Amino acid sequence: MSKILVIDDEAWLREMIRLALAQHGFDVIEAGDSQEGVSMAHEHLPDLILCDVNMDKAGAGYTTLARLREDATTAAIPFILMTGLADAAGMRHGMALGADDYLPKPFKIDELYAAVDARLRKVRTVREEAERKLTHLRHQISFMLPHEMRTPLNGIISNAELLSTSVEMPLPASEIADMGREIAQSGQRLERLIENFLAYAQIELLAADPQGVNSLREARIATPGKIARSTAVYLADRVHRAADIVVEAAEAPLAIAEDYFNKIVTELVQNALKYSDAGTPIRVRLSLLPDEMEFSVSDSGRGFSTEQITRIGAYVQFERKMQDVEGLGLGLTIARKLVELHGGTLAIESGQGAGSTVTVKLPLAK
Repeated sequence: MSKILVIDDEAWLREMIRLALAQHGFDVIEAGDSQEGVSMAHEHLPDLILCDVNMDKAGAGYTTLARLREDATTAAIPFILMTGLADAAGMRHGMALGADDYLPKPFKIDELYAAVDARLRKVRTVREEAERKLTHLRHQISFMLPHEMRTPLNGIISNAELLSTSVEMPLPASEIADMGREIAQSGQRLERLIENFLAYAQIELLAADPQGVNSLREARIATPGKIARSTAVYLADRVHRAADIVVEAAEAPLAIAEDYFNKIVTELVQNALKYSDAGTPIRVRLSLLPDEMEFSVSDSGRGFSTEQITRIGAYVQFERKMQDVEGLGLGLTIARKLVELHGGTLAIESGQGAGSTVTVKLPLAK
């Protein structure tokens, strides 16, 4: 049974709405002013709020809405404003504060039902979509994660066991050094796997929260070119390919947090390093466009076919048996989702044996 909070200073109207909604199967609670309404919203966490715009004072409904939207526990509750003065300016103000709908007074019972049902139906749709994504995520993780974690763990455990028995049968220093390197590499692989797994799960949850997405787009980064250059050179140096990196970077503020931009750069550059041979160039470019920044990473590797590009998604790895590629295949999907959450686009140009260019466009900070 859905719970609805009605906030209005006219007792007869609250009673009329309560009786009408109760007949429709809703549990209705009432508040006579803004302060009481905010308090009851926090106490009961209703599924929907109906609130008069002008109660004990003009605009009290807007104040109520603003206070509830500022609190994380009540920010997502659907909110319908009721008013007898539904002018365009007032409606725009209410929508800017986060109102979901307007119900002009006087209204008919059928209009009340329609407004309430529409808002609750939308909430159910969003929740069902979030549940569908989480179910899919759980399925993919349960299918792929055990194998992917087992591979680096086997490398760590087997080498550690050999080292632990080397006291009885001493090993050459060169072999001990090789084992140490293999343990370190396996540990780094496992660390990256866990980081990407957590990042992907966080992004999936964030994508289902419109207010969270809006907060993301309020972040700013002043020097994306500097970050892209330092990240690309660092990643290439780790695999002894610093000489292969060519960076051309313009500077302009972007509407994205530094951590998220760095994650996009990291995933695209690591993919280019992974799928191309040492000694071949990897070009990283940031170009300034009228309203956006274009960021691209190009390599001369084996590339993707058209079919493979259309199949890019979480946990997809191409030609695994032939190439023995590490990881869950999450990198490119994480980059794409982050770009789209920030209002940008990601495109891939590639052909098998002809290399790849991944191009990201992100909005400039206003």
